[in-house]
Amino acid sequence: MPRRLRLLFPGLVSSLTVALAAKFVSEHYGAPVMLMALLLGMAFAFLAEPGAPTEPGIEFASRRLLRFGVALLGLGITVQQIAAAGFEVVFVILAGVVLTIAGGVVLARLSGRSLPFGLLAGGAVAICGASAALAIASVLPKTDPNHERDTIFTVIAVTALSTLAMILYPIIGAALGLSDHAMGVFFGATIHDVAQVVGAGYSVSDEAGATATFVKLLRVALLVPVVVGLSVVFGKGRAPGQSGGLPIPFFVIGFAALVLVGSANVIPPEVTALLLELSRWCLIIAIAALGMKTSLKKLGEVGGGAIAMVCGLTVLLAAFALAAIELLHI
Repeated sequence: MPRRLRLLFPGLVSSLTVALAAKFVSEHYGAPVMLMALLLGMAFAFLAEPGAPTEPGIEFASRRLLRFGVALLGLGITVQQIAAAGFEVVFVILAGVVLTIAGGVVLARLSGRSLPFGLLAGGAVAICGASAALAIASVLPKTDPNHERDTIFTVIAVTALSTLAMILYPIIGAALGLSDHAMGVFFGATIHDVAQVVGAGYSVSDEAGATATFVKLLRVALLVPVVVGLSVVFGKGRAPGQSGGLPIPFFVIGFAALVLVGSANVIPPEVTALLLELSRWCLIIAIAALGMKTSLKKLGEVGGGAIAMVCGLTVLLAAFALAAIELLHI
């Protein structure tokens, strides 16, 4: 174990340092912390080059630490919350997620891009932005040489669009005359990242903020069935000689288990809050590490079609949510 820690230490410290810098920039200048972690990490891409002493720790942070952070997100959701949501709200969330992921697959096919990229973009927009992108990417096939490039692109795109939505959606909601409750449902069902959902909601009112946060956490809960389903589908395509164990990743099982633990109220609220903050830090460090593994040149190869695709999926989800809120009189 000490030898393993010595091997990982330089890369972990490097990733943590970038994450701390991103947090500082976010708190003092209002920039999204996930986006800052990515961009700052990309400035230190030389640290992840093969043979560098920091490379093992960066690899560990971008994979193992990422999965640990996603698993801890389960503590933010309870079964009681899901049951109390009401049919109309649950329908908007479920139908929006299915429609957006299906839209990602269709647009990927029409634009000549791979199925994994369509699932990655659709899942990130549909569920919870950067966190969903990272979780879904971890169970997609790694045979595509552009896998990490596409993951980083998706994280950057959904984070930027989430920040834009935080500014524009309250204006759209007010122009349409939505109630505070309806605005909360709209924000929670459409904005990609949790922080921006909270920001948009509480910029309108306390009721809109509480509703938006609650609806968003219900969307996050759908990360479990989506990742499990993708694990089963792509697990069937293992290479000969590869492990044939359970195709469901352990971190997804951990996520579901922590939802149940949180629902049972066996963990004090203070400890839950601490663990959720730890989850956020794990994700920031993991994204910083992913940034270090990304080349700006390769990122530029994604093309305008991919940008248009993510923007199109965002508009599709928003239009569906607004139509459903109007038709169901939410």
